[in-house]
Order: sequence, then structure tokens, then C-alpha cells
Amino acid sequence: MVQYNFKKITVVPTKDDFIDIILSRTQRQTPTVVHKGYAISRIRQFYMRKVKYTQQNFHEKLSTIIEEFPRLDDIHPFYGDLLHVLYNKDHYKLALGQINTARNLIGKIAKDYVKLLKYGDSLYRCKSLKVAALGRMCTVIKRVGPSLAYLEEIRKHMSRLPSIDPNTRTILICGYPNVGKSSFINKITRADVDVQPYAFTTKSLFVGHTDYKYLRYQVIDTPGILDRPFEDRNIIEMCSITALAHLRAAVLFFLDISGSCGYSIAQQAALFHSIKSLFMNKPLIIVCNKTDLQPLESISGEDMKLVMEMKDEAMKTVVGQGGDPTDDKGVLLMMSTLTEDGVIAVKNAACERLLNQRVELKMKSKKLNECLNRFHVAMPKPRDQKERPPCIPQAVLEAKAKKEVEKRKLEKDLENENGGAGVYSANLRKHYILANEEWKGDIMPEILDGHNVYDFVDPDILQRLEELEQEEGLRQGEEAEDDFDMDGQKLSPEEQEALAEIRKKKSLLIQQHRIKKSTAESRPTVPRKFDKDRKFTSERMGRQLSNLGLDPTLAINRARSKSRGRKRERSLACRDTDGVDTMDLDVEQPNKKLRMRSRSRSRSVSRPPSEVVPGEGFKDSAQKVKALKMAKKSVKKRNKDARKGEADRVIPALKPKHLFSGKRSIGKTQRR
Repeated sequence: MVQYNFKKITVVPTKDDFIDIILSRTQRQTPTVVHKGYAISRIRQFYMRKVKYTQQNFHEKLSTIIEEFPRLDDIHPFYGDLLHVLYNKDHYKLALGQINTARNLIGKIAKDYVKLLKYGDSLYRCKSLKVAALGRMCTVIKRVGPSLAYLEEIRKHMSRLPSIDPNTRTILICGYPNVGKSSFINKITRADVDVQPYAFTTKSLFVGHTDYKYLRYQVIDTPGILDRPFEDRNIIEMCSITALAHLRAAVLFFLDISGSCGYSIAQQAALFHSIKSLFMNKPLIIVCNKTDLQPLESISGEDMKLVMEMKDEAMKTVVGQGGDPTDDKGVLLMMSTLTEDGVIAVKNAACERLLNQRVELKMKSKKLNECLNRFHVAMPKPRDQKERPPCIPQAVLEAKAKKEVEKRKLEKDLENENGGAGVYSANLRKHYILANEEWKGDIMPEILDGHNVYDFVDPDILQRLEELEQEEGLRQGEEAEDDFDMDGQKLSPEEQEALAEIRKKKSLLIQQHRIKKSTAESRPTVPRKFDKDRKFTSERMGRQLSNLGLDPTLAINRARSKSRGRKRERSLACRDTDGVDTMDLDVEQPNKKLRMRSRSRSRSVSRPPSEVVPGEGFKDSAQKVKALKMAKKSVKKRNKDARKGEADRVIPALKPKHLFSGKRSIGKTQRR
């Protein structure tokens, strides 16, 4: 079980948010009304309560921060050193110390001002003391603002740390960068560690879990370590060193014998010897990875000698645990994460050695002796030399044999015998109940409209189909020859050319229509004035009509007159009727109606309100006029009361404040 869960630490607010939270809570949770007419003891109590309540809230929030952040001296040394590597232990303790100091200062401020408030002699004096007390508390919080921001950043980072249990069964993977550590943990666990062909892809500790012999093991992938002095190592490498130093785990030291990681075997051996002090009292396994690129047997003699030296160092850990010094099985293993050759063997060897070590440690502990005193292990001894094999009754043996013989073959057994899933096809007709068993394999007839389709199949259908195709080909050839005949008459070359042009134009229009129809949902409607292709211009229409042998003048003039606006026509009409350029007419206008028509033909006539429009639901204009009057009358009261509509149910103030408050002057009150 994981002992440390840093994800539950409460969010640390900024200084401004801290002050807003506390002061708004004080405003909401304490009384807000006080008058100078109250007794002085009541006024003092009112403001003393506000100061004490504010101090309590500050104390609770700051105490929560101090208690929830882990104490480096009380937690496991692994987490203590890891936090020191990541955040610097001195800065961390200094920030928490400043929070603790702020909590004590706020307590002293509240105590001092409560003492002063006991001697407040007026409302103004008490209020001033309260404002000063709250102001000094807020000033203290503002001074520790950087510490609050620093602790919030630490909280965010700690919540992203992996949940590592230092006391459980652990397998630790270490080595140079890019030797295959992350690939191995991805193979044996469900962890998803990023794998890239460059160094230091893994920048922090990653945890995965695997099972072996019904027990759960945690596998830790550490960042790569370089062979350099301890002082020169960066934070990423120090995470690996911390895990190696403090975790009781089986250590897998990965060795890239192909050299594709960018480091030779000699450099990797030097790293092994520089950190071998961290492997003491831990099961150690040397894993030669990337054997698919270069087998262990094909490396040079010098490299082989270095590998054997590392193997001898690993054997010392076996001897130190009380193992057999001649048994080197499970100390030097070969593996390839690309082909997955030997991956499971490495995992099993590491889990087995770790399990044996933990069992031996428990056997040596005092707790085992206390348990042995509570139970007795019976070891029966033979009373004579006579052998007594297990006795099974004959009837039981016969029943067991009969059951094995009479075992019915299932469909799954047949599937496995005949090629497995995807190859074997089950026969669904073998269980049909028919009069004759041979009928089960017959082809089932297809029935359409009560008739067997097979009875109407012509055996010579393929031959007849070929004859029909030949006949169709002959007919198409004749139609192509007579393509330019019309009413049995041969067309002239000019007419044939015009007909071909018409058919070509028709096919283009059909294609355009089909394209528009297919893209109708996504195509916007664009006005003709934005026609970029110039498809709808009068000039183009004139050219097309001229090509057809027609005079386009009238059509172009009509299109231009239609495109003009109505406003221009009206102005011209008014000028012609009202100005000096009016045409002199020899004949007088016969009536007023004709004069109005000649004055402006484009002027629209408004529809009177009483005119009935089809669809309005009125019988005649009289009924419509009556309905309009009733509607106008119904809204008169609503408009008088200044209602917004039928649903406006607002009840206005019956006694406005500005008319019914204050002292009455001399005189009558009828004006109200």
C-alpha cells in the first residue's frame, strides 16, 4: 500500500486570494450592523468578534498548509532525498518556516488589538482599532507572498510525482541513456513510457506494475546516468542515484553490447564500477540488451573481459545473500526488447531473486520465532517397512474410464481438429430431422413468389446472352451511322455541325447541373453582382444570340432597363411631370385616373388597412375593421398602466419612498 499520497495536498492560494478569502468570510459570517447608540460594551464585543474570527481563519488556513506538506525528517529517506534533489531542502524548510512565523505573528497581533479594544471608548475608536488589526494581518500575509507561491509550485510538482511504495517488492532498472530501459518496462508492464532514439528521453522516475507468482511487483524506470563525478551530475541523474541508494530492490543494470546507444562497453563498465557501492545487499543482474544487433559471443576479447568483471561483481551479491558461489545462473542474461527474445526470462529471474531475498530476511527476523511458538508442524514417521499406496475403489476407476470414453465431441473440438477459427466452417444442417439422412447435403431451393427459381433457369442462358450482346452491338453501329438523319432526311454539313454543337451544349449543361446538385448543400448562394466568371452579362448574351443569327438589341435593352433601380425611375418621372421639360400634349387628359398613371407608372399603391388579404381569416372588410377596433380597445388599459405586454404582472410600489418618508411640513397632506 502506498504510504505517501502527495496528490491530496490542498491548493495554496496566492497572497491576494488568501486575503480575499479570509476577509470575505469574515464579512459573511459575522454581524455587520452596529450603531453609536449601542452600549459601549456591545460595540467593543462587536469589533472584538471580527478581529478574533479573522485571526482564527488565518490560523486554520496556515496550519493546514504547514501540516499537509510532508516533513522531510519524518518521511522515508527515499522521499526525503528526492524532495531535496528536486526542490532544495533548505529552501523548502525556509518557506514552511516563514508560514509558521506568519501564523504566530497574526496570533500576537490579534491578541494585542483585542486587549486594546477592551478600552475603546467610542464607536469610532473601536472601528479604527479593528481596521488597524485586519490591516496588519493582511500585511503579514503579503510579506510571505513569495513563500506561498513557491509552495504552490512545489505542490503542483509533487502531485505529478509517481506513487512509489518504498517498502514493497521493487525492481529497479538503471544504466546509461538510450540502452533500452524504457522499452523493457513497456514490455513487462502496462506503463507507457516515451521511447525515442536519443539520450535522456526519460527525465524522471516512471513506475509500472507486473505480476509474478500471484504477487504484485513495482518496476521503476530511472533516467540514464553518465560516468562523471558526483558533484557534476544534474537533477535528472540524481533521481536515479536517490532511488538506487534508498530503495530495497532487485537492480537490473542494462548493458548495450552493440554500442548503438553512443557509449562503448568500456564506458558502461566504468559507470558500473563507479556506482557499484549502491548495489550492496541488493540482488544484481547484468542484462546485455540489443543482442539482435550483435550477439554477446561476437564482441571483442577486451569487451568480453569487462563483461566478465561485471559478472564477478554481481556474483558477490549472490554470495553475500548466502547463495552458491558456483551457481551463476540468473546473473548475466541476454535480451532483445525489439524481438522480445529473453524479456520474460529477465523479468522472472529478477522477481525470483528478489522473492528469495525477502523470504530469507523474514526467516531471520524475530517475528518468525514468535509465530513458530504458536503452531506445531507434524512430521509423521513410518511405523514399519510395508508400503501402503493410495487405494482407489475399482468401481470409481471404471466409472472414470467410462466417462472418458463416452465424452461427446463438441463443436469446439471439431474446430480445433479442422484448422481452428477462420478456417473451419460449422455444418448447421447436420442436426436437421429429415426422413432421409442424405437429404441434409442437398442444395436448398430459392423460392420467389411461390415458385422454385431453379425451375425457370434456362440451361442455354450464357449462349443467349452472347447473342443479345452481339445484336446490341450491331444496333448501336447502325444508330451511329444514322445519327445525323432527321425525319429520314440527310442533313447538310452546316446542319450537322449545328446539331453537334447543340448536343455538346446539352451535355455540358447536364454535367453542370449534376455538379451543382451534388454540391448544393455546401455551396452558398452568391448574388449575380459577385459573378467572377462573368456568366450572366448582357455582352455574353448578345454574342450568343448573334451566333444563333438573332438580333440581340431588344433583349439587351430590356435587360438593362430591368436592372435599373426604382428610385431613379421615380426621380425621372417626377422631373418630367413637374419640370419645364414636360412634353406638350395636343390632347387633354380624359380623366384624373389617366393623369395619375402618366405621372408615375412605377409608384406603388399602399394597401388600405381594411382590405382583406387571403389567408387572414376574415369574411369581409367590415369584419376586419371590427376586429381591429376591438384589438385597439383591448390594449388601451394595458398601455395606460404602462405594461410591457399581456404577461407583465409587476405590482408598482403603492407608497413611493420619496413621497412618504421624512418629517411632514406644516399644512395638509391632501397633496399625497
